[in-house]
Amino acid sequence: MSDQNDQSRQNSSAPQKAGIRKTRFSVIWLIPILAIVIAGWLAWRSFANRGPDITITFDTASGLTAGQTQVKNKAVTLGTVQDISLTPDMRRVIVHVRMNGDTEDILTDHTRFWVVRPRINGASITGLETLLSGAYIAIDPGEKGGRYESNFTGLEAAPGVRSDQPGSTFMLVTPTLGSIGEGAPVFFRDMSVGEVLGYTMPPGGEGPIMVQVFVKSPYDHYLRTDTRFWNVSGVQVGLGAGGLKVQLTSLQALLSGGVAFGLPTRRLKVDAPQAPANSVFRLYGSQAEADNARYHQRVKAATYIDSSVKGLTAGATVSMFGIQVGSVTDVSLKVNEKDATARVRVEMELEPERVLNSEESSRDSQHKLLQAFVNRGMRASVESASFLTGESMIGLQFVKNAKPETLTYEDDVAIIPSQPGGFDGIMASAATTMDKVAAMPLTQIGEHLNDLLAHADQRLASPEVKQSIVALRDSLRHISELTQNADQGMKPLLKKLPAVSDALQGTLKNAQVVLASYGGDTDFHRDLQAMITQLGQAARSIRFLTDYLNHHPSALITGRH
Repeated sequence: MSDQNDQSRQNSSAPQKAGIRKTRFSVIWLIPILAIVIAGWLAWRSFANRGPDITITFDTASGLTAGQTQVKNKAVTLGTVQDISLTPDMRRVIVHVRMNGDTEDILTDHTRFWVVRPRINGASITGLETLLSGAYIAIDPGEKGGRYESNFTGLEAAPGVRSDQPGSTFMLVTPTLGSIGEGAPVFFRDMSVGEVLGYTMPPGGEGPIMVQVFVKSPYDHYLRTDTRFWNVSGVQVGLGAGGLKVQLTSLQALLSGGVAFGLPTRRLKVDAPQAPANSVFRLYGSQAEADNARYHQRVKAATYIDSSVKGLTAGATVSMFGIQVGSVTDVSLKVNEKDATARVRVEMELEPERVLNSEESSRDSQHKLLQAFVNRGMRASVESASFLTGESMIGLQFVKNAKPETLTYEDDVAIIPSQPGGFDGIMASAATTMDKVAAMPLTQIGEHLNDLLAHADQRLASPEVKQSIVALRDSLRHISELTQNADQGMKPLLKKLPAVSDALQGTLKNAQVVLASYGGDTDFHRDLQAMITQLGQAARSIRFLTDYLNHHPSALITGRH
């Protein structure tokens, strides 16, 4: 009984075998699976698009924000700022940037970075778009072929020339910079065709300043080896014969300065070769100075002035008949200690090419021509160029009846004789006239005039003068009576003169009949022909005399008027 109970107890405690039930797939499992796939894909894409990490050093981090500021080129995002920190010396900032995956090729030692923010440079305003979007870091890949680089030094301002901008760079040499600054425009025929990139001061501050300019394409092909640049900064004011002239190239040139270039006037029909990139040109102070640079021949001359040279400075005009033929190079006072005299030496440079053909003019012929001018009375004098500004110039003029002078030389410098000119010349002529007047015996002349006037009344009241006046009056009366008698006596004569003229005409006709009947080339025939001619002339003269006496009968006494 107990065995059965134990067996039944064992059977009841043994586990029973579970049955297998098939489960169905639920759609809800798609959501986590899809999320896992998307997360994996994003992770892969983030890893695949992740570019190199670079560092850029700037002077300041103004406008930059970690996680927001982007690196752009032509409005395309190429990277994002990850972190901003200071350098160990606390003088600069280091910007850590994570670039995109496809930017490794442009990260070379030629690449440049700068921060784009609102800037005002003279009359130019840039970066206005960053007022709303915020500052960003711009990148210029530079030329191809550089080596890979991950540490960069950023620029504080945008470069004047970018790698994708065609054009050429040139160097200008100038003694003074004036108001020209970085970003100043470069003009060609009043069009902005480039800009000033910067300038370099000479070592020690002595020597010319080198100015670097960039000229865009295709305007850089207009530059020739003889092209001239000049400064157009500010406002140019001139006062001349045409009145007051004010020239302003542009508002930007007024505020930030500027330079301009132009093609020279060619005397020959041969164009100069094109100027290669990085050519060096001289920067002139004005367009007039640049135009004068086309004259290469110079004849050094000088003159000594014994009068005032106020207003005469270096650069003044040397003119002949009002046309510029040169310029003044130096004005100095020369003192002779031996005889205690002083005079002004004016040095000049004459430019024969202004009036002579440079191909036919040689140095010897120029000096011979200058000698011939001096022999004909050419003299140098100081003249006023403008009464309003007080400027003076040297005038070369030919003086009539000038004292003979010769052209001398001092150290191969031609010395031109001078004479006072302008207001000083007028004062010198007035002084000479006053000296002549002062030399006249005015006192003696006055005394003689007083004596003459004192005795004039006595002489006019003398009996001799009264008798002479009475005799003159009687003579005039007799002449009047004689004229009246002549008129009455001439009337019969005038009546007979026409008869005499008619008689001569009749004689002339008879003589012509005789001449016609008596032919032949004989002496009698020729004498008779001459007599007939004389009779004709006598008849005409008597007729003219009769007509004149009829109108002017008093001509027999008073003569023909």
